[in-house]
Amino acid sequence: MKMVVNYYFVKTSVSLFLINAMLMVTISAVQAKPPSQVKFSVQRQENTKPRESLILPYAFSTDDMGTVIGVGAMATGLYQKQMTVAGTLYGGGESTGLALSVWDYRILDSERFFLSAIGMVGEYPLLRAYAPLPGESSSPTSPRAGANDSSFDDFIQASGSSNWWEVKLEYVLPWGSAEKHSMASYQLQGGLLIDDVQQADWHPFNTGTSILIARQFNRYQQYRNEEGELSGAVHGLELGLLYDNTDFPVNPSQGSSQYIAFSYNPQWLESKNDWTFIELEASKYFSLGATSFAKQNIIAVNAWLGYSPSWQNTLDDAGNSLVSNNAPFLEGATLGGMYRLRGYRQNRFHDKAVIYVTAEYRMTLDYNPIANVRWLNFLHLDWLQTVFYVEGGRVSPTFHRDTLLSDWKTDVGISLRALTAGIVVRLDFTRSNEGTSTWLMVGHPF
Repeated sequence: MKMVVNYYFVKTSVSLFLINAMLMVTISAVQAKPPSQVKFSVQRQENTKPRESLILPYAFSTDDMGTVIGVGAMATGLYQKQMTVAGTLYGGGESTGLALSVWDYRILDSERFFLSAIGMVGEYPLLRAYAPLPGESSSPTSPRAGANDSSFDDFIQASGSSNWWEVKLEYVLPWGSAEKHSMASYQLQGGLLIDDVQQADWHPFNTGTSILIARQFNRYQQYRNEEGELSGAVHGLELGLLYDNTDFPVNPSQGSSQYIAFSYNPQWLESKNDWTFIELEASKYFSLGATSFAKQNIIAVNAWLGYSPSWQNTLDDAGNSLVSNNAPFLEGATLGGMYRLRGYRQNRFHDKAVIYVTAEYRMTLDYNPIANVRWLNFLHLDWLQTVFYVEGGRVSPTFHRDTLLSDWKTDVGISLRALTAGIVVRLDFTRSNEGTSTWLMVGHPF
């Protein structure tokens, strides 16, 4: 079954009314990244109010969506001190969208159970899919669309809709740093921890926070062109375990985190494909201290491995291959886009197995250009950060080491990031051998 999802790949420049495009608040968790983080509340020395809120208009222009304008809003501590509510509404030309989300609602004021829900509906004038048509086989001389050695021009496109929603239940395990309390509390000054102490060593039963995650996720795409209309659906389940031993999960400067998960999409409801996926992700952070112009210098590294046991590749007598029991191209072993291999189009590569690594140098500037600009105080901007990064990885039809470690795709980039209203906003510029991309997102990529 062919699946299509919208993406925000920009080959030219992005025009911004305000850098804090709150559209991305509501969609930042739908691609990549562990779908969980430590539960916490923050008290900024600059703002003693129990709530943080932000309402911002935004505008951007892409090759695929045209010029879009909208407004986004978020509020933290609205009902419970750790809970966040966010939403956005945008439109322009043939593109329209609406997204709503609720994060980290403590169920019935329980101590350890947290519920989150997010959903988005949208219509888009141009959707691209690096995937073969349903039932289409690949010849021995022509790589399958989306494979590691596939052509940049081997995609299908049309206008259509892309709708998705998911519900997530998390349980904070009663050991480590969360043995007595499921939530952490952080005191910030200038966006940095006031009590910045050396992070304890890796030991899940003594330090850090462990969280069990059960996620039910749904995708529905409708794809229309002159040849007709195609549609598809995903109704998947994910069970994962996160261990986070970082000093501050919003902007880690030391410690590490690991996530392992199993995803399963049965043939039920509108979903016609039965597939499974196993993944392991690990991140590590090193603090290099302060300098005369930067109050933080951080080296951050990340690695991700994934494998789809259900993926089957059948050969006919002519050597043509047909894939079955595979995750759609926007799920599973996928690279390219807003989190992994940012220099390539969203979901550019897809196969049975995947490997990915990245390293970032994050420099939190000592200078805040709007600190004393009163009419911009509503942004609650605590710091600006410049980041230099390199990425590499590949998708593969096998989990064999020799194949996974050969013929990698790579890119390099620079990013401008800001901590505003307790949220990290990033603007990434990345260069690969397939072009240059610009991504405006919420949160560090890891």
